[in-house]
Amino acid sequence: MHLSTRANNISVSPTMKISGMAKIMKAEGKNVINLSVGEPDFNTPQNIKDAAVKAINENKTRYTINAGIPELRKAISSKLKKDNNVEFNIDEIIVSNGAKQSLYNTFQVIANPNDEVLIPVPYWVSYPQMVKLAGAKPVFLSTNESTGFKITVEQLNKAINEKTKAIILCNPSNPTGAAYSKTELLKIAEFLFDKNIYVVSDEIYEKLTYGEYQFNSFVSLIPEMRDRIITINGVSKAYAMTGWRIGFAAAPKDIVQAMNKIQSHSTSNANSVAQYAALEAFSGNQDSVNSMKIEFEKRRNYLFSELESIEGISCYKPQGAFYLFPNISALLRNICEDRGIKDSYDFAMDLLKNAEVATVPGSSFGAEGYLRLSYATSMDNLKEAIIRIRNYIDTLNK
Repeated sequence: MHLSTRANNISVSPTMKISGMAKIMKAEGKNVINLSVGEPDFNTPQNIKDAAVKAINENKTRYTINAGIPELRKAISSKLKKDNNVEFNIDEIIVSNGAKQSLYNTFQVIANPNDEVLIPVPYWVSYPQMVKLAGAKPVFLSTNESTGFKITVEQLNKAINEKTKAIILCNPSNPTGAAYSKTELLKIAEFLFDKNIYVVSDEIYEKLTYGEYQFNSFVSLIPEMRDRIITINGVSKAYAMTGWRIGFAAAPKDIVQAMNKIQSHSTSNANSVAQYAALEAFSGNQDSVNSMKIEFEKRRNYLFSELESIEGISCYKPQGAFYLFPNISALLRNICEDRGIKDSYDFAMDLLKNAEVATVPGSSFGAEGYLRLSYATSMDNLKEAIIRIRNYIDTLNK
């Protein structure tokens, strides 16, 4: 018997090997500093946890409506109106088991075999795999520091053809933290206005932006395009609720209805207790979000400054999320080849083995020559990590 072509076409991220080694080293008692995690190190706010306990005590533990409890979808509708100035009825909103399922449902609904989906590089690791699982073809648009890791209209003009079905925009971005300005988004929206192409706007890091940057949801820019825009968001990042698994899609009614059918035959409703927790997250006190954001910005500023001061490393200063994406290509080119370190994966593995700092190689995101570092950890950990990284590079230079 053979596995399906679908299963064989999907690749496993090389980061799993690094993550597995980090766990083994920790189990052996080694003090590994983990800068690879994509989740806040803060606890879920108390008011949200209390809402979950209340739901349990009130026996709200049974199946819910497949698309999510009406109260939560109303709260999401209110959030979209208040934060993003867009109107969505609750039948244009579906709650899923994390934003990841919302994205998966999206491609299952909009993509057909031989369709092409445009994906900016660096990309979140699951985008290409989800597209392939839907039978479509990922088409990559390269970016780098010179463009702020953002695509241009010129790139879109060259890439779009009769097979193009959609484009994914992750704003702010995982893995780079780059965030599009309103002007940049408007240029893209105006270019796509007369193109029959879906825009899948992944806005999970919406509330984690820094400095003077002002977030704008793509769907708010040109209302006439909303029948082709699918907005993805959730509670994982802003509310430190990664394990609760609540995300949502806001989209035209026919797309949401199709997602509802897909979800009804895969997972059914999202966890009932987590839905009531998410209801409190969206409708309750927001002070914890602001507190986390302030701390993340301090960490970003520190880590960026330190990385920039290390010879052989250059780093773009991002406006959002909680990642830095330093360029280590000069190190790889100048001092690593003689030591058998050929690429970002080798570098990340060697850094973990010899400095006990876990990072993610840029190759996992389609961008060789980079590392992704998460600053979703304590300032003490970041300071110690920088000391270890400096010492490690000094050793390479000897």
